[in-house]
Amino acid sequence: MNNKTRKELQKIIESIETLKTQLESFADEEQEKFDNLSEGLQQSDKGFQMEDAASSLMESVENLDEAISNIEVAVGG
Repeated sequence: MNNKTRKELQKIIESIETLKTQLESFADEEQEKFDNLSEGLQQSDKGFQMEDAASSLMESVENLDEAISNIEVAVGG
């Protein structure tokens, strides 16, 4: 792999990191909204949707972490 490709891949990693941070923020907000619901509302359809959304967003963050790791392996660092 040449240096130009490595630099481009590093830019991609930085972009993914930015997206990951944004997703984490949204996931935290959604989880906080869910946590602030009464127990009854947490057990409602809306509560389940909020919890699922937060969980899905955190899973996306984990997938982005894996993508970053895979790119770093490909770059050799």
